[in-house]
Amino acid sequence: MKENSTNLKILERSNSWLAGNYDEDTKKQIRHLMDNDPAGLTDAFYRDLEFGTGGLRGIMGAGTNRMNRYTVGMATQGLANYLLRVFGEEREIKAAIAYDNRTNNTLFAQITADVLSANGIKVYLFDALRPTPELSFAIRYLHCHTGIVITASHNPPEYNGYKVYWNDGGQLVPPHDKNIIAGVQKIRSVDEVRFKGRNELIEFIGEKVDQEYIKNIKALSLSPEVIDKYSDLRIVYTPLHGSGVHLVPMALKAFGFQNIIHIPEQDEINGHFPTLKSPNPEEPAALSMAIEKARESHADLVMGTDPDADRIGIAVRDLHNDFILLNGNQTASLLTFYLLTRWKEKGKLSGKEFIVKTIVTSELLKDMATAFNVETFDVLTGFKYIAELIRELEGQKIFIGGGEESYGYLIGDFVRDKDAVTSSCFVAEAAAWAASKGMTLYDLLLEIYRTHGLFREKLVSVEKKGITGAEEIEGMMRKYRKEPYLSIADSDVICIKDYLIQLEKDFVKGEEHPIHLPKSDVLQFFLADGSKITVRPSGTEPKIKFYFSVKGHLENKQNYEEVARQLDGKIDAIIHHMGLKG
Repeated sequence: MKENSTNLKILERSNSWLAGNYDEDTKKQIRHLMDNDPAGLTDAFYRDLEFGTGGLRGIMGAGTNRMNRYTVGMATQGLANYLLRVFGEEREIKAAIAYDNRTNNTLFAQITADVLSANGIKVYLFDALRPTPELSFAIRYLHCHTGIVITASHNPPEYNGYKVYWNDGGQLVPPHDKNIIAGVQKIRSVDEVRFKGRNELIEFIGEKVDQEYIKNIKALSLSPEVIDKYSDLRIVYTPLHGSGVHLVPMALKAFGFQNIIHIPEQDEINGHFPTLKSPNPEEPAALSMAIEKARESHADLVMGTDPDADRIGIAVRDLHNDFILLNGNQTASLLTFYLLTRWKEKGKLSGKEFIVKTIVTSELLKDMATAFNVETFDVLTGFKYIAELIRELEGQKIFIGGGEESYGYLIGDFVRDKDAVTSSCFVAEAAAWAASKGMTLYDLLLEIYRTHGLFREKLVSVEKKGITGAEEIEGMMRKYRKEPYLSIADSDVICIKDYLIQLEKDFVKGEEHPIHLPKSDVLQFFLADGSKITVRPSGTEPKIKFYFSVKGHLENKQNYEEVARQLDGKIDAIIHHMGLKG
């Protein structure tokens, strides 16, 4: 590679790896990049892979900006140092480790176990791939101080990731997130990492934890007598090549569902995702094979989980008896309505119960909870904030369920992250309960809309690349704050919530109220007609995201498609008013 084809910093970094204490295969990859791919070398070494508030995520390969044994080792050493500082007085520090189907997952999991054990930390390592929510459960069940799951969620096959949890089973929140980041950043050389594991401190776990996890899920069931009558509900399930492959069918059968239809090609555990363009249940194509299987087998319900089985997408039969995909808000609404209804019917509502949603999730959840006299809490985007709130209210209030529009839901509090294993059971149970009343889940959704209002939502992401893009996004947010909308698409703005200055302005009452949530660069506009617009720069991508929600009245289910079209038109009008492209 010629010296003038890249900057000296890149050459200095890559040469330090060639001269350093790295394995020969890694050095071979670097030499190949030097000789054949200057742009690839630059991308591999132009920065350190950032350890963010959730951990690591990046493309696999050699280099400082890649997921590899060394970046994973350095991150783990930084974590170990922090654990020893915080819990050093305790007799034993414990950690649990899980992984999904990603390429190199067993390697990265073993390196994580080795480094932790080399630092004197007891490690519980799952013996095969497991869902992320089971890792959260294992932390609590085994009384661990931390947990790590190796996953890149629904990212493309070339990615992997490293997500860290704290002793409550939730993802990192302040002050531990910033403190661990600082600890990881202090590790400047691979020579500081203790790679030589202590086997006597590494214990493999599996079946026993599975059984306890399933036992806890089954105990949540609200309608076992209904499932007895509808145990043959035909359910097509796909793990999308990921970690739900064993646990989701196991949990469904524990609930009593016997007719689970598989897609053999997608039951194959494979980090290359050979049958998919994207292993993301939010993408319609991800469930296309499952829907086709459902049509062939005359199934009642379709479910698919992402690679680490924390998010779930579903398809149900519509009024025309064909399958239609539900979005994340719709599934959250169905689950919330079912939970609230059954809790009330079983006399479980005492006045201390609550649900949680993120600020960008449908207001329908709050409207339903209010109708049941159940309190709703809003939190910032990210399930770690739901887990944090559950911990804060423990012993004072009773958590029913929570969710976010991005296909993640939690029922019960023995897991502290979104849980597609439990959610799959409750989607199926809600379907059986609806069937017992002569309805499909789609019928039930329309009945919810008829009773509580028809909500339609849409997400628009505007991409702004590079340094100038970041400046443009900052400029857009400044303008929205300096020159706020007074009306949008012929409806007055009645309230603005600014989470950066933590202030809510109520223009109807002429009042201002503090927002008791962490600072975040988010703006929300609430309109007189029930519409809500949320503007939020992405924290991980060069994008600014606009979440639109509008509300209408549905008299009967036969009018649904017409009213839905009208509301979609209202969203389009709002998008046009704001100068965006839908």
